[in-house]
Amino acid sequence: MKRSVIYYALFAAIHLHFSPIFHENESTGSFSVNRNSMADSLPSVLPDQRADLVNNRLRNEAVLKFALHRLPDDIKAWEQYKSGLRKKIIEKAGIVIDRRLPLDIRESGAIQMKGYSIKNISFQTSPGVYATANLFIPDGEGPFPAVIIMMGHNLNGRLCERCQAAGHSLALNGYVSLGIDPWGAGERTTIHGQFEYHGGCYGASLMNLGETLLGRQVMDNMRGVDLLSSLPYVDASRIGATGASGGGNQTMWLTALDERIKAAVPVVSVGSFESYVMRHNCICELLPDGLTLTEEAGVLALVAPRAIKMCNHTRDASPTFYPSEMIRSFSNARPVFKLYGVENNIDYKVLDLVHGYWPEDRQEMLGWFDLHLKGLGDGAAKKEIPFETLPDERLMAYPSGKREPGFAATDVYAKKQGAALRASYLKTTGFNAAQKKKELRELLRIHEYPRLQKAHSYSAIEGWNRTVLETADQKLIPILHRAPVKPSQEYVLIVHPRGKNHIEQNLLNELKKAGKGIVIPDLSGTGETLSGMENTRDKNMALHLVTRAELWLGKTLMGEWVKELSAVVDYIKTTHSAKEIEMDGTGEAGLAALFLSALEGKGDALVLRDAPLSYLFDNRETVDFYSMAIHLPGFLKWGDVSLAAALTGKSITMINPLTMSGQPVPESRLKEYRMEFESARKKSLQPDKTFFIAESR
Repeated sequence: MKRSVIYYALFAAIHLHFSPIFHENESTGSFSVNRNSMADSLPSVLPDQRADLVNNRLRNEAVLKFALHRLPDDIKAWEQYKSGLRKKIIEKAGIVIDRRLPLDIRESGAIQMKGYSIKNISFQTSPGVYATANLFIPDGEGPFPAVIIMMGHNLNGRLCERCQAAGHSLALNGYVSLGIDPWGAGERTTIHGQFEYHGGCYGASLMNLGETLLGRQVMDNMRGVDLLSSLPYVDASRIGATGASGGGNQTMWLTALDERIKAAVPVVSVGSFESYVMRHNCICELLPDGLTLTEEAGVLALVAPRAIKMCNHTRDASPTFYPSEMIRSFSNARPVFKLYGVENNIDYKVLDLVHGYWPEDRQEMLGWFDLHLKGLGDGAAKKEIPFETLPDERLMAYPSGKREPGFAATDVYAKKQGAALRASYLKTTGFNAAQKKKELRELLRIHEYPRLQKAHSYSAIEGWNRTVLETADQKLIPILHRAPVKPSQEYVLIVHPRGKNHIEQNLLNELKKAGKGIVIPDLSGTGETLSGMENTRDKNMALHLVTRAELWLGKTLMGEWVKELSAVVDYIKTTHSAKEIEMDGTGEAGLAALFLSALEGKGDALVLRDAPLSYLFDNRETVDFYSMAIHLPGFLKWGDVSLAAALTGKSITMINPLTMSGQPVPESRLKEYRMEFESARKKSLQPDKTFFIAESR
């Protein structure tokens, strides 16, 4: 019991990062070493005691999306909608299944229990990728009904007491079950035996490959169903699915997309897509563009006419999983079940419990599966048969620290797949610049550049003019502006991913001394627009909420930054008659400036500081160096940073260029990148050059 409490406390720590007060800690910030002091406290533009602008804007967008997603109310229209929705979900999640791939089941141990046995196994889910799992098998010949059990955010995955308990209980009730480790958790961590959180920027790195953590888990679980279906003692026509929290989320997606699942019981996981926006959930629960496709009710409705029962808890700490959110989705999905004449095939139970998979949940699960997989009872809760759980080491597929060499954890997989995509990109003999710009705009989810509606100006402080730009897409962009000494001199637009007070003071001093104009905006989610909901104490959660929220709503935070920078450039050109504008950006904010120049040709020159030379995954330990804003679905399928630089046709200076995890680039590798960037310009038929200045820290 004590161990379970600890693991669920860890779950809470992962899911609930409420820290409304900004916490300043340079040693744990995005940029671990500071060469110079940060800027003196620059004047504020927005008033104190204001509402949370970013949170309110995005939450309101989600509310509107929920209201617009109404499911078809006749069977013919629904069947057409269902087919299209399923295809779109598979595409957005990056799901690709090769059922011809051998499962290559490897058994490493067996345990005989009273009335059932347990096998410790691993099996192949995609080429070279193996999932670790346990098979719980009732004594007897069968064929038995079967259930796949999916785990949530217990760091030890399927080994957690409350997770393995479902396997023991099902086996005692005559079900074969497969308890599978989620991608990146349990025995599938970077270092075997060292449990870790699979989300944050680590899990988000899969998006750069054109994949998602959600999709990888669905693929693994579909292969788990393949495994169960292949067993001679399993009745493949009677397979169920269950799991709690993140595992319940997987249960919903698997059941919606794989019609071999006849009944499902997701626990503490069903809510609404609206409730995911600006809430503290894992990247494994994100479907990019999800709210542009449907609401969660639409996914539940994909299960019809099969059976699904949800268990939610009154004392759950996560607003996403409040029973009220689940009931909203249930109420909107049930009419589809009625179209099939099986309205009782969707049901729910609200229990007075905290977050977790507790005995009361398992009893609901047993009763539901008995009805829908065995044809027994009326679906009501069924009392459990007593059992004992086992220590981690007895259920592990590998001895601790002795996993097979080359096991494809997230880091190994991301490096291998990223290298393959880059190899293909580097072999390309020529690029159609117009086409690649169009594709980049689509990757960034930039559908239009909102017009500037009004500029609100306030009194100057210490030579800084203060302005708030109001755009047609309901944004307020605070900017500081200092005019050049001479009207003919150029402006420098400076942008930092943590806001204006993290700009180096030396840079501002140099620009003032040179008499250049200076423009400093705070982009969405940074500086004065930082949401109080974001966790500023934890590096791997930097801009976690706003990045995920934008993706749910069919946008990217990087794309929103590009649009905001475009509005700032237009304002400076039209209002202050700027003749030349150099864009100077740090880290991922520098990439936003690069992408703007690549797409629209804005900016007469660019300086990128501490920016990555490539999106190739390189280092697990420092994967959180950049915030989550940097990750772009499918970017490495499109090309890489060198192609974006080429498309600008402008002079670019990259100061202290880094790897994707913030590591210095060795001089030998820097020479290769110089050649790559020059080659990309030639292949794109674009002028000018990229310069690299490596600084020692």
